[in-house]
Amino acid sequence: MAAPQRTLSVLERNWNMVDNAIKDLEDSNLGTIPAEGCNSVAWLMWHMYRVLDTFINTRFQSKPQVWIDGGWHSKFGMTDDPENRGVGWTAEQVSEWNVPSKDDLVAYSEAVRACAGEYLASLGDADLDVVKVIPPVAEPRSVGDAMEVMIFDNIAHGGQIAYLRGYFQGRGWMSA
Repeated sequence: MAAPQRTLSVLERNWNMVDNAIKDLEDSNLGTIPAEGCNSVAWLMWHMYRVLDTFINTRFQSKPQVWIDGGWHSKFGMTDDPENRGVGWTAEQVSEWNVPSKDDLVAYSEAVRACAGEYLASLGDADLDVVKVIPPVAEPRSVGDAMEVMIFDNIAHGGQIAYLRGYFQGRGWMSA
């Protein structure tokens, strides 16, 4: 199996874990911030898929993001700023963020995952070695190096979501 397809396989395992973590999570827990300075499940999920959307569409393909093209920014009551993905937000901004419905969170995640799957399935190993400027870093780097950042971010936040699911309701993220 080529590296991009392995990447997709790893991401899909993470996405399935997140799906299991939220499928029967109480709606009231989606927006609960467990302690001052922490993030909610909903915010983590939104941010996780915003970062994925940004990397897959804007950074790697120079295409419009699902966030904008699909009108998700409007559904979430936010701007169409392609760089607004929660990076650098303060605890106050996170606590003031309007929690969208679980249906909207899931639908946005599915739309982004479809784009990611299509893109990653189209790549071969040599595509990871292509060097270009991939923001936010100004120096040229390989697509593979930038993809490592995207994968780490996605898995780290997936784990946080699973942890919070356990904190609120038990270990449901382990379900098949």
